[in-house]
Amino acid sequence: MSTQPRYKIPVSVLVVIHDPALNVLLLERADRPGFWQSVTGSLDAPDEDRRTAALREVREETGIDAPVTALLDWQQQTVFEIYPHWRDRYAPGVTHNTEHSFSLCVPAGTRPNLAAREHLDYQWLPCLQAAAKCFSPSNREAILRLPAVVNPNGARPDR
Repeated sequence: MSTQPRYKIPVSVLVVIHDPALNVLLLERADRPGFWQSVTGSLDAPDEDRRTAALREVREETGIDAPVTALLDWQQQTVFEIYPHWRDRYAPGVTHNTEHSFSLCVPAGTRPNLAAREHLDYQWLPCLQAAAKCFSPSNREAILRLPAVVNPNGARPDR
């Protein structure tokens, strides 16, 4: 018997993976070629811990097995309207999702092992270029906030 819900839970995690120089890892969606994003995913159960979900999604989508201590919880959430072409994944009448933001710093040059059913390709890009390439407004905004979150003493995405 499957423990997976019939419909996706409208609560998700967003993990901006970056290196120490704040280059950001972007993944190209397999179901929407040309759509680039950070690691994202819905909770598997309503009571799943968001940090656990974030680490699970990183592992599933990139093969990166990060320790829980490496994940930075931004203590920030964004509510957004679910794109109409993805609404059938959710229960009837569900139109909005609550996304919880995290970041994960990995060594420069880390090569992800992509989940083929989810992603076609990856790129490491400086913050501004990565933000410009993202199709999702909430993902774009998170990437632009990354320097201030990881270095609250004034780093800005100037490259």
